[in-house]
Amino acid sequence: MNRQPQRNIVVIGGPTASGKSDLALRLAESIGGEIVNADSMQVYRGMDIGTAKPSPRQRQDIRHHLIDVVEPDQAFSAADFATAADAAIADITSRGKRAIVVGGTGLYIRALLKGLVDSPGGGAEIRAALQQEASQVGNGAMLEQLRLVDPDLAAQLHPNNLVRIIRALEVYRLTGVPLSRQQRDHGFRSSRYEVLQLAVDVERSLLYRRIEQRVERMVEEGLLDEVARLLAHGYGRELKSMGAIGYKESAAHLCGEFSRDEAIRLIKRNTRHYAKRQLTWFRAEPEIMWFEYPEKFATINSQAIDFFRQ
Repeated sequence: MNRQPQRNIVVIGGPTASGKSDLALRLAESIGGEIVNADSMQVYRGMDIGTAKPSPRQRQDIRHHLIDVVEPDQAFSAADFATAADAAIADITSRGKRAIVVGGTGLYIRALLKGLVDSPGGGAEIRAALQQEASQVGNGAMLEQLRLVDPDLAAQLHPNNLVRIIRALEVYRLTGVPLSRQQRDHGFRSSRYEVLQLAVDVERSLLYRRIEQRVERMVEEGLLDEVARLLAHGYGRELKSMGAIGYKESAAHLCGEFSRDEAIRLIKRNTRHYAKRQLTWFRAEPEIMWFEYPEKFATINSQAIDFFRQ
């Protein structure tokens, strides 16, 4: 099969703390690659520790793209990501390098590979009513409402993701069809790229231990100081970026709502829950090949080399 080299990419997905970033670095070094970030939080400047960005040394050794793209109070959507990633991939391949897209934001990866569904507009009044309802009954109640009409999508969302919850409810009220079904019918049937999709397979209890260790390391490295600086620069807790796991709990502690130990406990718990949702998302993608890492690095490397040779 003759492929256009500029359309060939490797994508590495999977849950947080599974080892994706380390795998991407090793693979990039082996095959002459550069890394395109697909983590929705690493796009924000000044949010380094809590997003587990690669270190300056790692970014010096292997070129990274789409890190530190916007300020914490700027919007950056999946569509924005797809546009920026397309440009990064074109740049990488134009220089004879190989693009490795890595991150745990499944929607970003889906948008890049298969586009985004054109869901209906014209629902401003419905959206406003849903937002008013959410302010009265809370995010959890809105998610439960979504679960009744679109359980597949609801299973992927956290109550804090109110924007997507409201959008999904809005689409259902406009069309009577669950957004998840519209996405399937849009079908994400064929990829915009020739892609080798990989994910790191980690036993659940080990993954959770890694998450707890990572959170403790983040705190030791100054997560609370990082959040304090962001607050001092005027980035309020209402921002989408500041509602991310690690930042939300740290900000609440710094504002006196609960203790440091409670903040750490909540970050660990919420990260475990997030990893579970990521696993649900990526397990539903049939094209992904799962490998243990680092045990199977030689196999992964061989797969990537063969993929680019075809």
